Amino acid sequence: MDRIKEIVADIDNKTPKPIYFLMGDEPYYIDKISQYISDNTLTEDEKGFNQMVLYGKETNIEEIVANAKRFPMMAERQVVIVKEAQHLSRTIENLTRYAENPQPSTVLVFCYKYKKLDKRKKLYKTIQKQGELYESKKLYENQVAEWIRRTLSGKKYAISPKASALLVEFLGTDLSKIYNELSKLMAIVPNSAEISPEIIEEHIGFSKDFNNFELKKAVGEKDIVKASRIIDYFSNNPKDNPFVVTIATLNNFFIQLLQYHGLSDHSPNAVSKTLGVNPYFVKEFAVAAKNYPMKKVSQIISGLRELDLKSKGVGAQNIGQADLLKELLIKFS
Repeated sequence: MDRIKEIVADIDNKTPKPIYFLMGDEPYYIDKISQYISDNTLTEDEKGFNQMVLYGKETNIEEIVANAKRFPMMAERQVVIVKEAQHLSRTIENLTRYAENPQPSTVLVFCYKYKKLDKRKKLYKTIQKQGELYESKKLYENQVAEWIRRTLSGKKYAISPKASALLVEFLGTDLSKIYNELSKLMAIVPNSAEISPEIIEEHIGFSKDFNNFELKKAVGEKDIVKASRIIDYFSNNPKDNPFVVTIATLNNFFIQLLQYHGLSDHSPNAVSKTLGVNPYFVKEFAVAAKNYPMKKVSQIISGLRELDLKSKGVGAQNIGQADLLKELLIKFS
């Protein structure tokens, strides 16, 4: 985040770098930074003649360089943005000569998604020296809930830990997708109201009661009645609740529970830091640890792996999701 703030500050202070190479596995920040440069480097009057967007699929390095070398018209700078630049990966090193001596009146932006430059090669080192190299890294699943909280907090909104966990479960780690859903919620919910699971269920369509998050909690509490109801719901709605996601969620939970058993310090802060979970959910591990001794946890993890293989046709064929879910429930008895 500090690097992003520095990039924004350079743009705001009218001291942009001649090259911005935005790369990495998380497209959200690449899009946000390139959009900020597009919106704030030139005035609206200047953009008509001095801002150009090229696409990696439709251009080449020679054309990009030719446009970057042009002088601005009736403006101090021009902006050239290359979207989908990852399609130029085979020839990207040809940019090195321009990067060694970039046009000072051009702001050249590359959106190089899902790929990275080779740090050993000359282009990487040259851009690092002459411009700005920014690597947008994918967040781990246990980091996304905090990202949601910070994003909403920056816009004067609040969200409950359970609600943010629900969003992560259903939307995964795709920040762009999550932000689109958050934008919908912010357009509906007043600033003074906390975004709750009920609000998410009403406006986005996720069930707050029948999901992997609630199943994990019911299993941890050994609430077999509740777990059975959720599994029945999953059986009747297999497309919305794929078995592979359920098995992965429970497997991760029991692996974390195994780690919990091995900790000498079970304070909320220590557990939160070690397991990478929100302190709000630490109590779930404390409850589950009482219900599942370490030996039983190891057996369950082994059983979950067997079920995962069965779901993929290994050692068993044509087993439906309903039967797999029933067998899953037996593992926790």
